[in-house]
Amino acid sequence: MNKILESAAFLRSKGIIAPEIGIILGTGLGKLADQIESEIEIDYEEIPHFPISTVEFHHGILIYGKLRGKRVLVMKGRSHTYEGYTTQEITFPIRVMKVLGIHCLLVSNACGAMNTTFKKGSLMLIEDHINLLPNPLIGPNIDELGLRFPDMSHAYSKEINQKIIRIAEKNGITLHKGVYVAVSGPNLETRAEYRFLSRIGADVVGMSTTPEVIVANHMKLPVAAISVVTDECDPDHLEPVDISRILYYASQAEEGLVKIFSDLVEEL
Repeated sequence: MNKILESAAFLRSKGIIAPEIGIILGTGLGKLADQIESEIEIDYEEIPHFPISTVEFHHGILIYGKLRGKRVLVMKGRSHTYEGYTTQEITFPIRVMKVLGIHCLLVSNACGAMNTTFKKGSLMLIEDHINLLPNPLIGPNIDELGLRFPDMSHAYSKEINQKIIRIAEKNGITLHKGVYVAVSGPNLETRAEYRFLSRIGADVVGMSTTPEVIVANHMKLPVAAISVVTDECDPDHLEPVDISRILYYASQAEEGLVKIFSDLVEEL
């Protein structure tokens, strides 16, 4: 808790005051930052105790400014367990944003789809998840922030999800709905693993998000998340994965994601 307060105090000293909405931008999904009337930008490495992203397409910049008249705090890039961080470390920024004052959290990520009706470049609203990463709540509970045994029966805000669905329908944006499963990576899955993940109830798979959502729920912070499908993971028709193609399909879907998040921020 002392580390969280130290980071929050540092950010306040830089002028980050009373942000309303926190946003996490995942792999190849940085264009929303272009819509923000940016007031302050700080590299993660300057912030006490923040994990530093080591992946070249996760920029590692904290942006504070206004989007559609709301004060937003945006993480452009995130860290992952495959970089060697614990889930407690990668969720540390969420704790700090909550202490700074955000009242809801919006999350995005890139994913691969086991659901064969989901095509590359489409969006999926996460309605539920399966966490196969270490739980970020393991260890001593931070009583100041939440209960020892937080409820996860409605991990994703129904109210915010309904707003997202209405925005997508209004703008003619295809928005699938489904279950996200988080695995450690950094390798992509085998054919047998894709079959397993599909059979346990997942529509898409990625390497992030669930620890952040768990920590948000621990702090009673409403959260919503959208996945961008960048790869089709039909185990019977797998092709070698090209990271440049993943980034390409992320960019293809980004316009819809930016529209949804921008309109949503205005409504929240």
